[in-house]
Amino acid sequence: MLLAVLVLGLGTAAAWDRALLRSRVSPRAIEIRPAAALCRFANGDSAALEPLGGSAVTRYWVALRLRSPGRRSLFVAAGMLAPESMRLLRLWALWGKLPGVASRQLPA
Repeated sequence: MLLAVLVLGLGTAAAWDRALLRSRVSPRAIEIRPAAALCRFANGDSAALEPLGGSAVTRYWVALRLRSPGRRSLFVAAGMLAPESMRLLRLWALWGKLPGVASRQLPA
């Protein structure tokens, strides 16, 4: 009986933290900057993001690694972002940069 209560408590805590995103350290925003990408948490802290490479990026989801002590990865599904934002996140996760003007290109 005690084991069942402990498992239920652990499941509730995991759902509260991960699925419901109600924790103080739940991710709230992803900022992609020219030098690096950051994940902003509910408590105001941030952590750097690292792309995991080609196998972690599909049309439907992107997996990213968080450089923070409490978290190991961040999973972003296609329905979580607007289509254009998801496209930019996929491009950054694959290539490490956003589309823009090529270096050394002359101004128009």
